[in-house]
Amino acid sequence: MATGWAGDGAVQDQIDATVDDAVQRARQQLRKGPGLTRCEECDAPIPPARRKAVPGVRLCVTCQEAQDEEHRGAGLYNRRGSKDSQLR
Repeated sequence: MATGWAGDGAVQDQIDATVDDAVQRARQQLRKGPGLTRCEECDAPIPPARRKAVPGVRLCVTCQEAQDEEHRGAGLYNRRGSKDSQLR
């Protein structure tokens, strides 16, 4: 299949790299070690069930939801676009 300047398998390589980046980014966000008993943002108690379910937890559910909402949509663009696709 003709793909212009891209070599054979280049599209799949881009897809693989994008997926690998997303997995790495998700793994970096996972906390390790003991969690906190109180939220580091609002100082509310963090229930033992949450601390058991989420190792290394540092935020209560309310603060975690607010933080997740702030970060939603960040990094969703594929910055590995080929030069061919940019020239169209």
